Order: sequence, then C-alpha cells, then structure tokens
Amino acid sequence: MNKLAVFDFDSTLMDGETIEIIAEEIGLKDKIAEITKRAMEGELDFFDSLSYRVSLLKGIKESRVNEICQNLPYMPGAKEAISALKQKGYTVVCFSGGFKNATEYAKSILKYDADFSNIFHVKNGELTGQVGGPMMFSNSKGLMLKELQSILGVSKANTVTIGDGANDLSMFEHAAIKIAYCAKPVLKQAATAIVDEKDLTKIIQYC
Repeated sequence: MNKLAVFDFDSTLMDGETIEIIAEEIGLKDKIAEITKRAMEGELDFFDSLSYRVSLLKGIKESRVNEICQNLPYMPGAKEAISALKQKGYTVVCFSGGFKNATEYAKSILKYDADFSNIFHVKNGELTGQVGGPMMFSNSKGLMLKELQSILGVSKANTVTIGDGANDLSMFEHAAIKIAYCAKPVLKQAATAIVDEKDLTKIIQYC
C-alpha cells in the first residue's frame, strides 16, 4: 500500500518565509512580509502577490540568494518528522510556492524524496525580477498532488498534507489527513488536525 505525505516549505518545514529573508538584503523585508501575510490569509491572489514580491528582488545576485537559501532555519522536529514518516512507509514530498534554491538544498538536509517549487529567472548572474515554475497559482499544489497520486498509485485515503497558508487549501482537498501547522485561520477551518506548537514531531500522531 503506497502512502504519500506532502509538506509545505515556508513556515512549515522552514521556520520563516524564504522571500522575506532574501528581501532583508535590500531592506524590503517588512514590505514583502505584509504582502506575504495577506496572501497566506487568502486576501490576495497568490500568483499576483508572488509575481509582485519577486519583482522587488530584481538585481540581487544569484550567488547571494543561494548563500541565503543554504543557511535557512529549519523547523524544530522537521528532520525527525520526515524520518518517522518514511519509517511508516510514506513517500515524503515538499510543495512550495517559494523557490528551488531553498527546497532543493533542504532536500539534502531534511531527506524528503522530492521537491516541487518555483524558479527565479536569472540573467548575467542576477535576479531579473521574474519567476516561473509549477507552484505559481493558488490551485497549483492541488493539481500537482493529483498528478503525484496518479503516478504513485496513492489514494486520497492514504495521503497526508501539512501546511500553514491559503495556498495549501488546494492540496488539502485531495488528502484524508489535513494538518494545519502553526497555520492561518483560513487553513485551520479546512483541517482535520491542528498543531500550534513549533515542533513538527507533533504531527506524527495523526499520520
């Protein structure tokens, strides 16, 4: 019996928002944080808010972005939770409306099986302010989850999703176990379990 567990990255596997940490470089953390907050609460269209926030990062060197993304603070218990899920027979995947620079590196540390995230457009070693990828829209995670379930032969009944914001709602629709982790109210309303403590090992009891 195949089982699938899907984690969000920012504010779920990672303790913070990657784009805000990058924005600190150019003194725009507070401005971007306000937009991120509204997007995660479901007040703003995810695509529009992501496109605008990334546009503000134009000109930052890709090498600096990679350096930042390789020094992000992971959530307490992240590595242990992933290990425990794998021992229970789950394939563990990360879906992120954030960026490959962060999720691909984190995969080598946290040991999840695959990551699906967005990609900064880079020219001459600098961010152009544009972004593309498979996680650009509010329904992207749900669409990708359905594809993965089909490829892996996993039913909704054997799928667990863990996230914190409005762009996780679409993947919650296709999972029997929906864990809202230190989450915004809009996601808690759709959850089957709520964990408000910053310790990812607390999710294991529901899986």
